[in-house]
Amino acid sequence: MAFFESMLTLMLVAIVFLQFSRKFRIPYPTMLSIAGVVVAAVPWAPEVAIDPDLALALLVAPVLFDAAYDLPPRTLRRNWLPLFSLAAIAVILTAAAVAVVGVAMAGLPLAAAVALGAIVAPPDAAAATAMLDRFALPRQTYAVLKGESLLNDAVALLIFSAAVSAAASPAFFSGALAELSLAVPGGLVFGYLMGRLYMVVGLRLAGTLGGTLLEFVATFGTWIVAERLHLSAILAIVVYAMVIARYMPERQTARHRIHSYSVWEAAVFLLNVLAFLLMGLQARQIVLNLDPGRLSFAIGFAAAVFVTVVVVRLAWVLFYNRAIKFLAARGRTTQAAPTFAASLLAGWCGMRGLVTLATALALPIDFPDRDLILLSALAVVLGTLIVQGLTLGPLIRFLKFDPDTSLERDLARARVALIDAALAELTGGEDDSIRILRDVYTSERKIAADGKHPREVSRLDKQRRNVIVAKRAKLAAMRRSDEIDDDVFHMLEQELDWAELGALPPSRDEIVES
Repeated sequence: MAFFESMLTLMLVAIVFLQFSRKFRIPYPTMLSIAGVVVAAVPWAPEVAIDPDLALALLVAPVLFDAAYDLPPRTLRRNWLPLFSLAAIAVILTAAAVAVVGVAMAGLPLAAAVALGAIVAPPDAAAATAMLDRFALPRQTYAVLKGESLLNDAVALLIFSAAVSAAASPAFFSGALAELSLAVPGGLVFGYLMGRLYMVVGLRLAGTLGGTLLEFVATFGTWIVAERLHLSAILAIVVYAMVIARYMPERQTARHRIHSYSVWEAAVFLLNVLAFLLMGLQARQIVLNLDPGRLSFAIGFAAAVFVTVVVVRLAWVLFYNRAIKFLAARGRTTQAAPTFAASLLAGWCGMRGLVTLATALALPIDFPDRDLILLSALAVVLGTLIVQGLTLGPLIRFLKFDPDTSLERDLARARVALIDAALAELTGGEDDSIRILRDVYTSERKIAADGKHPREVSRLDKQRRNVIVAKRAKLAAMRRSDEIDDDVFHMLEQELDWAELGALPPSRDEIVES
């Protein structure tokens, strides 16, 4: 009961801090990191820990699934070179540079130093997109920064798993190649098979609460079974999510999709809150147990790791910019060279978040220099979220990107095509309902052809929203006066919810924190 009470208290603190996030337009992971520090600083903070084996499965598996679900293979093909540069080379260079700092400055064993490098190497897209969504950025830059999160998580977690295994078994490297030769392709195949199996079972349960629970059971189950089979759980989750994202949505009902997406958003957000608060509480215990001399050294070392992480990413991204321009000028690549402003923004979008916290918490209790690694990981997360997170908005405004309207053009063209399909379906009918619908769609087509969303300017939808407000007021009055029972109230309330959702512009039906 004490653990549950502590978690409720921590959640309440996070909710309070998130109000400041919305008011001052600060990325919510930045406020969560501050909340974690505040909770850790209070004298009565509880001692809460999480089992290392549980940390990766509980905190990372859903986040990997969520990222992979939103990254279609066509985006990988179209932007393979910048994604490979950020997700593979930048992560490997960052991990290697941090490992060198760990060995040279703190005398860490090589495996522990590599584990630290893998922990702090992958940036978190949630922190970046929370800010980037508020600005009109070049479409490709945004797509690359968002798509990077999945691949860099996978690369970093593979390095982390290898380092932890090497620390636990000195003979690891002699059998590493043989183990990886099975784990990597085995994880890919297993993830594909689990995705296809979910397609069969999930469709039968679609639209039910059991179907929603199955989504979580299947995701965690894929991770756990892959681990039991000594396959790559990371790659299994990535492929599993991509298979579902490719085939499942078009076979689901609208109600199931809306329910499923909202549940997953809430779950991933909850995991972010838990990770930041758990990490803050563990850091508190570490600081209290360290003697002053060791603590001073740990703070200095953590600062060095933070600087290394920021400098290596920025240097590599700017070098990539120059290299692509050099190769493009000589006709040796067809890849479009990014602008200097886009490269500078990508280099500065290096905020660390949930994956870094989760992998740090996943270190075995007896791992060499675990306390120092945890403090360094927390320092990198706090440093990047506060320093980079708070300066990202001013940097975007300073760089003054040229407006990219390609997304709006594509949306307008697709909307017109859909409305044309609707009008074609109504051709030939002469009853009143068909004539009314034809007039509505003809009006919406004119609005869509001008590049606007029909529900944003449509007088009809505005009147629908006004009518729904009036209906809600009447429904509430009927409930207060006991004209209707609560079961009738809730059924009609749900009908009004769906009607309002259908009349709202897209920009007004989003979850704020995400």
